[in-house]
Amino acid sequence: MPDEFVTAYAGDPGQFAFVNALAAACRTRGFPVVWTYVAFSDSGEDCGVFGSRTDDADAQQNVKFGSRRAELDDRLAIDRAYDVVMNKRMPSAFHETPLQSYLTWRGCDSAIVTGGSTSGCVRATVVDALSRSYRVIVPIECVADRHESPHFANLYDMEMKYAAVEPVARVLQYLNGAEDAR
Repeated sequence: MPDEFVTAYAGDPGQFAFVNALAAACRTRGFPVVWTYVAFSDSGEDCGVFGSRTDDADAQQNVKFGSRRAELDDRLAIDRAYDVVMNKRMPSAFHETPLQSYLTWRGCDSAIVTGGSTSGCVRATVVDALSRSYRVIVPIECVADRHESPHFANLYDMEMKYAAVEPVARVLQYLNGAEDAR
């Protein structure tokens, strides 16, 4: 097992800075930057099984359009003039969103996946990206989970089956120095 799996941990305190650095490097290279968020209608009827598995205050069905819970974190450096922001209603960023069409239009063959739920949305997006023939990279410090056990178990499994799980420094080095990182 690579040392990065042992030294990294769920919820790296630099996660937002690392994600912002990746986004900036992608913009500099002319690569698309896509942000996704989860939000449902006031009735919650559009949340499906994903959102209705529980009925407590933290349930997905209670993440409403326009609410603070539906907003992207203020620490993210989103360039509203360049980046694309998409609403998703399921764990995968590909499920019933225009992401596939957008990446095809932009000529992408790879995806760098970051996010706040390594065992949930990140993994679902990684599997769907691979299933659509994208080369997938998961920067270790740019994903997090509620607990380190599912975080590291899913990083390990993604590395074994679906993606290149790499230290963010290596991904940034590639983006900042490669002739054609696309």
